[in-house]
Amino acid sequence: MASKLSEFLASKKIDSRRVVAASADIERLRPEDRAHRLAKRLSKREGGKPVAADAPKPRSGRPVTQVLLDKIEAGKVVPSAAKTRVLRAVNAVLESKKTELAQFKDLF
Repeated sequence: MASKLSEFLASKKIDSRRVVAASADIERLRPEDRAHRLAKRLSKREGGKPVAADAPKPRSGRPVTQVLLDKIEAGKVVPSAAKTRVLRAVNAVLESKKTELAQFKDLF
């Protein structure tokens, strides 16, 4: 039995390796992410001063892997954060193909 994700990828002619590569690029930590983590770590050390709330949400640093895609295809339980990373990676591929972006309900 194919999952909703694998059916979607097949209908849009997207290879899973392309999703993995897009996710690696999206989730890669950038200098501003590392600076945010450092500020958060230092604020904990200095007695709990809050970090600036206006800073953008940092990337996770955990890309989608082929193992994760295999788990989704097999119908196993996957954390919602991982599903969100898959959605971001699929949308990045769709954006590069200049097609309509996917919604969460389209994939899961």
